[in-house]
Amino acid sequence: MHPKEHPGTKPPHICPAWAGPLLCCPLRRLFERPETLIEGCVLPGMTVLEPGCGMGYFTLPIARIAGPTGRVVAVDIQPKMLEGLVRRARRAGLSDQIEAVACTAGDLGLAQWAGHIDVAIAIHVLHEVDDRQRFLEQVFVALRPGGRLLLLEPKGHVPREALAGELALSTLVGFRQVEARILARSHGALLEKPQVPPAASGT
Repeated sequence: MHPKEHPGTKPPHICPAWAGPLLCCPLRRLFERPETLIEGCVLPGMTVLEPGCGMGYFTLPIARIAGPTGRVVAVDIQPKMLEGLVRRARRAGLSDQIEAVACTAGDLGLAQWAGHIDVAIAIHVLHEVDDRQRFLEQVFVALRPGGRLLLLEPKGHVPREALAGELALSTLVGFRQVEARILARSHGALLEKPQVPPAASGT
């Protein structure tokens, strides 16, 4: 699969598995708290999709917020990342709430979740994807009507122009922007899958 890049976007890059423990370091919370980034997006009982979950820096806090009646579908392309996530979830007592899903470069493996996801959380992920439009299309299909996607990118790595390209792609796929999200180290938007498909909205 050939990378589909947009102006100002660096070549796609997959975070190496050895970096997983570093990304989950407790010191990271001093400058990037998961609860702050996902504030207002996840509620108790929700089914949440997290593509590019790594070893679960965001996954575990999401699962705690979703609670015992919620579920997190955590997707990653690297088996070692998922192994680390499973270990961390077990230690945290969250194994029953988290489903680890292995994906490929072109398929997120979400067929069984089509139309069942309440919210998707994609934090610092999209710029690493080869085919960003296909990624967004698969997330769109997985979401229920009215479901939302929180798309955040790191400011220092993904410039404003590249983010604008990603948001334009999301509109092409069918998302509508609910609100812009601008934080200290991240920027992006909260997007929504319309309740009624655009083609049927006038009928």
